[in-house]
Amino acid sequence: MSPSRRLAALPCGRRSKWVVLALWLILVVAAGPLAGKLMSAEDNEASSWLPGNAESTRVLVEQRSFQPVDTAQAVVVYQRASGITEADRAEAVQDARTFASALHVLGAVVGPQESADGRALQTVVPVDIGTNGWNDLKPAVEDMRATAAANSNGMVTHVTGPAGIGADQAAAFEGIDGTLLFGTVGVVIILLLLTYRSPVLWVLPLLAAGVSLALSQALIYLLAEHAGLTVNAQSAGILIVLVLGAGTDYALLITARYREELRRHEDRHEAMAFALHRAGPAILASSATVVASMLCLLVAQMNSTRGLGPVCAIGVLVALVAMLTLLPALLVTFGRWVFWPVRPAHGTPEPTRTGTWAHVGQWISTRPRKVWIGTALALGACCLGLVSLNANGLSTAGTFTGTPDSVVGQQVLDQHFPGGTGAPLTVISTAGPAGSVQAAAAATPGVADTTPPAAHGGLASFQATLADPPDSQAAKDTVDRVRAAVHAVPGADAKVGGSTAVVLDAGRAAAADNRAIIPLVLGVVLVILALLLRAVTAPLVLIATVVLSYAAALGISAFFFEHAFHFEGQDNAFPLFVFVFLVALGIDYNIFLMTRVREEAGRRGTEAGAVAGLAATGGVITSAGLILASTFAVLGTLPVVGFAEIGFAVALGVLLDTLIVRSVLVTALTVDLGRHIWWPSPLSRPREELTDRRPADVT
Repeated sequence: MSPSRRLAALPCGRRSKWVVLALWLILVVAAGPLAGKLMSAEDNEASSWLPGNAESTRVLVEQRSFQPVDTAQAVVVYQRASGITEADRAEAVQDARTFASALHVLGAVVGPQESADGRALQTVVPVDIGTNGWNDLKPAVEDMRATAAANSNGMVTHVTGPAGIGADQAAAFEGIDGTLLFGTVGVVIILLLLTYRSPVLWVLPLLAAGVSLALSQALIYLLAEHAGLTVNAQSAGILIVLVLGAGTDYALLITARYREELRRHEDRHEAMAFALHRAGPAILASSATVVASMLCLLVAQMNSTRGLGPVCAIGVLVALVAMLTLLPALLVTFGRWVFWPVRPAHGTPEPTRTGTWAHVGQWISTRPRKVWIGTALALGACCLGLVSLNANGLSTAGTFTGTPDSVVGQQVLDQHFPGGTGAPLTVISTAGPAGSVQAAAAATPGVADTTPPAAHGGLASFQATLADPPDSQAAKDTVDRVRAAVHAVPGADAKVGGSTAVVLDAGRAAAADNRAIIPLVLGVVLVILALLLRAVTAPLVLIATVVLSYAAALGISAFFFEHAFHFEGQDNAFPLFVFVFLVALGIDYNIFLMTRVREEAGRRGTEAGAVAGLAATGGVITSAGLILASTFAVLGTLPVVGFAEIGFAVALGVLLDTLIVRSVLVTALTVDLGRHIWWPSPLSRPREELTDRRPADVT
């Protein structure tokens, strides 16, 4: 027995399977309590999302010399269409006193201030952000909303500003882990039941996937607490979808190959050893592409993007280990009966050889060039939707799928006060030239007002109110003008931050990340494919098809976002996240197909091998694609536009890749190119040169 065969037999031996199960039981007992603590380790402070070297991020850090505890401004807005009355003013004054005495308020409460048209009031309240980011803002803002509304006597009240928006974001993400977990598990159960048509078998892959998730959450919690790993609500949510989706994919491939081998081997332990030996390289390569792609995110400027990489990589690695050890041990322990009511008996024919995908492969093989050209043209037409892609960031209102109170409040502010009220710029400089810095900022077009500088510890800080809404392009242009003006003050070392500056810096960092990471991921995946397939042509073809699938998915998605869902646009990081997930996960199915095609090509030639490979893997890959697409689609149930768009685009891209690109386009290209697709490996030579070689020598 070869070393690789002996290694494959370890998790499923007659005695070793019990050792594997015992080890996993110990891990589950240890990991369970730690997995539940992951949410407490999340860092949702602004700095955990922003580009680390950006000017706005440095302002956030330096602000702590003026206020040791991070604060966010809440703007309480009062509106009466017929005009503010004396009673309204008195009520707003009393509310301001109540706010000032609250435990969560730090610093002076400013206002109430009346609008020039006499129909609105605003009170600015500095709220303690706390140590849990926006999660601590939510109860504070809820108290303020209740106070303002209690005795409003017909006035309309809202709480907006950075604190109000942060509180509504916390509400949108509240329970996200539970929503995603139960939604994803429900989808996986339904699809596994439809795939296996067994009331029992689905339990084992789902159990292994669930154990993978718990262990990965425990590991990530420990790294966050003791090794400085940054985890936020975004990465923790995507982890659930990715681990359950990718883990189930690997389980489907192993179980399908095991079922094949059970028809060839009487001993189930031997059948599983053969299944792992044959399917293992494809699964290892598949997980390697995902892990390597995720680790490419470590070069990102955006902290939220950079933190997502190791979190997802850990999850996929744990899922890989579980599916190569725990699942095989479970399957051989339960025996053939777990496939009931269709038990794969020894010596019975494999039904995939004459199934739907076998007929599709035969149809493609009769006209491969027409098929791949027609398919490529159709996908190219879908790419035309890219002209409506608007990945330039989302405004505050565009962030939510609904219209929370903070969004309505900002709209009221914009109607009655200068556009940047409630979200001013923060300028920090050295104390000496602070007056010159303030004068430079005040004289900048687009600045409505500035506060006097406050000095502390050799630094000075003041705020500048913008004339335009804080999330508008005009406000972003003003940030650039203010920066140019204050940077020119000699010896000031001035920096400009604030919510508008944060959005501007994040957009530019995301654009830089797109330019750096997308080519890097393509290069890494290309190398992995070349090593796996021992060829150059095949990896280039596969990369080209996945990129085409990605562009088509973006094009179709952009059309639906604009005309069906009426979203404002896309987040700056949207193209990168969709690319990484689609390339890393979409290439999986090409790996599963082409490793099997290569195996079959060594015995019967590339053209026949392509048809046989599609027949053997078509059903399981389609099931895996449906499950993965459905798990990402669960993201669309969240009330956050960014998640909904990523979920929709990745789900669509996976379906395109599974049903069209992999099954039709790649198969047709392989048949048309024939042996040349394996260049320069021995399989690219004419078959007469290989007749004296054993299949093992050329596979």
